Amino acid sequence: MPHSTERRLQWLKRLTLAGTVLTALVILVGAWTRLVDAGLGCPDWPGCYGRLLVPDNEYAALRHPDVPLEPFKAWVEMAHRYVASFLGLIVLSVVALGWSLRKRPGFPGKVSIALLIVILLQGAFGAFTVTLKLWPQVVTLHLLGGLSVLMLFFWLHLRIRLSLTSRTSFPINHISTSTSDASSPKTINVLWVIGVSALVLQLALGGWVTSNYAGIACQGFPTCNTQWWPEMDISEGFHLTQTVGPNYLHGQLHADARTAIHMMHRFGALLLGIVLLALWWRYRTAASVGRALMLVLIAYFVQVALGIANVLLWLPLWLALLHTAGAVALTLSMEWAFWCWKRQPSQQSIEVNDLKAAQVTFTHCSK
Repeated sequence: MPHSTERRLQWLKRLTLAGTVLTALVILVGAWTRLVDAGLGCPDWPGCYGRLLVPDNEYAALRHPDVPLEPFKAWVEMAHRYVASFLGLIVLSVVALGWSLRKRPGFPGKVSIALLIVILLQGAFGAFTVTLKLWPQVVTLHLLGGLSVLMLFFWLHLRIRLSLTSRTSFPINHISTSTSDASSPKTINVLWVIGVSALVLQLALGGWVTSNYAGIACQGFPTCNTQWWPEMDISEGFHLTQTVGPNYLHGQLHADARTAIHMMHRFGALLLGIVLLALWWRYRTAASVGRALMLVLIAYFVQVALGIANVLLWLPLWLALLHTAGAVALTLSMEWAFWCWKRQPSQQSIEVNDLKAAQVTFTHCSK
């Protein structure tokens, strides 16, 4: 490998790892912003009362006399925007560094372009979150977009790290160009489709819970408001064409609708647990995949415990933030498990010339 190419890949490896960590931080800062009711701390976008820094009360009153300035909430909202903007610069750096390598066999150029597109959409969702006054549909999509950025950054990091490992661990002429991932392509099976779909559904339900302020709509666990099947208004709780215009801070739905959202989130957690257990049972004897799925199960059970604690303790700020961190950990662990399964070489697909490449892939996933 030419020295300049290797150096670029090394920088991309560092940047994508930094991007993964920073994305997780942005998600947590976003959750903090929402939990302290600072989502509308600045009534405009991208500035705050028309400034890049939070202005004083006098200037804010002239700019938006209908929205009194609350300095703490405004600074929280702007802190979220500053960190997110820095994340955007990292994405641009990744795309720029990888542009000259985009046609190189095995380089994940399409993933980096997808990352750029998603981060631009995230910026748009960030603007709509403010201008549409926390419309639940946009808030939920903004959360899912943040998790998508996280997954793309992590996947890009894994691909680049594997590219470096496979090219520096042994001479390049030992690897056929058709096996840059060091394993034969695998067709996605039904169990993985169900597992990923169940996780996405549960993440979306979690976003819908928080955007509609339904976290403590149910008191008590395992019952809800002392009932196993409480009064619920499912049609109103999942009415996706809510009116655009009202201020959705603290939510607009009535109690039964919020109860329905909360209960569906509980049922989604149960469904996800069953699917994850099935996945683990199916691959428990496959060394690296089984260990990765065990990590997923640990993250899942910790997340369930955090969810229960949030209900019983009435959603304290620190615990709600931990629940968001748990969603991040669950997402990354599931992606890691899928990576390990996707890269697990089968004996039938390993050719003599690709044996060392397959060994590198297995070692890479087992670390």
